[in-house]
Amino acid sequence: MSDILGWRGLFGILGPSTNTVVQPEFDDMRPNGITNHYSRILTPNANAVSNESFMNATLVIASNVLDAVDSVMTCSPSYLVMGMSAITFYGGVKGADDFQQQVENRSNLSVSIGSHATAAALKAFSGVKRIGFLSPYFPAANEQVRRYFEEMGFDVVADTCLECPSWTQIAEVPKNVIHQQMEEINNKGVDALVQVGTNLPMARLVEEFEIEFAKPVIAINTATYWHALRSNNINDQLKGFGSLMSEH
Repeated sequence: MSDILGWRGLFGILGPSTNTVVQPEFDDMRPNGITNHYSRILTPNANAVSNESFMNATLVIASNVLDAVDSVMTCSPSYLVMGMSAITFYGGVKGADDFQQQVENRSNLSVSIGSHATAAALKAFSGVKRIGFLSPYFPAANEQVRRYFEEMGFDVVADTCLECPSWTQIAEVPKNVIHQQMEEINNKGVDALVQVGTNLPMARLVEEFEIEFAKPVIAINTATYWHALRSNNINDQLKGFGSLMSEH
């Protein structure tokens, strides 16, 4: 017998305990018959005031991921979705593959991770080669994101990091700041705009930005949830989150 509410699938969502954006954005994109089950990765709300402190704080999250996997597995999910993006880019493509394998080995389930999901989303649009991305990170983490996308065959022509001073303050970045930074990246002549950092509230802005900039805009939460749905042969098309979710 199938779960009464999750008759199409139960998604175990793994996200930092400080993250207040992933859960509501994933729930907004949830189609009928899929249920989301959030497992919080214990994450101190570290003050990130330098490259070193930011990178060290993300590695603390990475060290606690498998405990969150063990916790969510008690509800017998059918698929896992990673709601923290930075560590999925570290070490380039090999680092992403290794991280994914670690989670899958622990759970015996498949998982969608932000790096690979975003690359798949970009490849869903024909002709995308030159990209630019916005993050709430510090420069050292942006270097890892850049490395990953370049190893995946994209030309990264612009990147911006907001250097948010704590994990919870990422969710406080207002729309006008996001818009301004995206506009500046767009002016660099990119084929697509990308946002990484899952606690940056972006999913509901994509549709508006795509109209204004006349090109694909990929928000990492949208890309990751889209990837999870399509990986489970769920092809529902949803309005309000940009062309990736409504057309691909």
